[in-house]
Amino acid sequence: MSENKTEVFVGGAVVVVGILFGFYVFQTAGLSTGSGSYPIHASFRSAEGVRVGTDVRLAGVKIGAVTQIKLDSDTYEAKSTLSIGKDIQIPDDSSLTITSEGLLGGNFVEVVPGMSEDYLESGDEVVDTQGSVSLIQLMMRYVSGGQD
Repeated sequence: MSENKTEVFVGGAVVVVGILFGFYVFQTAGLSTGSGSYPIHASFRSAEGVRVGTDVRLAGVKIGAVTQIKLDSDTYEAKSTLSIGKDIQIPDDSSLTITSEGLLGGNFVEVVPGMSEDYLESGDEVVDTQGSVSLIQLMMRYVSGGQD
């Protein structure tokens, strides 16, 4: 009978640890139910290195995440939807840049704030965007002496 109690206790502990781990992953990955955020849209010439869940940062601080990326078959641009925290107000003349964390780091979307006193609202589109720059292309340009 004592073996049965031990098994039940260990099994319960495993379930509790699993639930806590799942909650931790949910929070760390920036996943949410969407109640504390609003969507904005942007199109990039190249969204290389950006996936669903990629951070959106302002001044190095995570303020949201990429929630959708799809190809626009008319313009051949990567249309993306970004989820921004409700408490963050972004000027409507801001720009978005896909930036690398470093030589070996991943990419993120950086918000470069503008000077407007009007702010982006839910569903607005940011038109001033800069896609990702390929490190290989930059190195090839350097090696070839800047000639295309």
